[in-house]
Amino acid sequence: MVDLLAQSLAQEGFGVTTAQSAEEGIAHGRNRDLELILLDVNLPDINGFEVLRRLRRESDVPVIMLTARGEEIDRIVGLEIGADDYLPKPFSVRELVARINAIHRRAGRGRPAPAGENRRELKHGSVCMDLLTHTVRRDDQVVALTTSEFELLRVLMESAGTPLRREELSKSVFDREYSVFDRSIDNLVSALRRKLGATPEGLERIKSIRNVGYMYADVERPRS
Repeated sequence: MVDLLAQSLAQEGFGVTTAQSAEEGIAHGRNRDLELILLDVNLPDINGFEVLRRLRRESDVPVIMLTARGEEIDRIVGLEIGADDYLPKPFSVRELVARINAIHRRAGRGRPAPAGENRRELKHGSVCMDLLTHTVRRDDQVVALTTSEFELLRVLMESAGTPLRREELSKSVFDREYSVFDRSIDNLVSALRRKLGATPEGLERIKSIRNVGYMYADVERPRS
């Protein structure tokens, strides 16, 4: 499968480096020039989830997990550890390429800022997002987010104070239609809550809206 995927992706214009073992893949993962990693859950030497944990200690490179039969537990665990997307086997190369391109669009990796353009920032409370460098700070401390976590936070903060439906969020973050059985957005929200922490008042920054979705609630109201 690795050889077939490498050949198919090369034909689509991607530069591809392959690894036949987890250890070899982790070594390749330290290459800062990589733009994305395809990681199978089922590996011959180390479980793919453990590989992802080790990669996330050193790198924020986007990762697409390849999961067997689309098991929900695989998707949940992968997203909680730091995967940016998942693709159940079997899958078509066309769908894989679409997922890769969607992540590249969201990440904006390697895209220089236009000359003379000011830094674009979103700021609510103590959380500040730099949309050009793809960095997030809370109380001036950098918060490491995956590409999908960053994109979800961006969408929520751009509409801070307004509830957003899961359908909207799924389309914005994953570029796919929402399914009632899909917990991807919920898992990303859990990860963001854990990483951002509560407000100084002890409140959740991202509020659950019953039967709707989520809202970024840590909004500074204008003084009267």
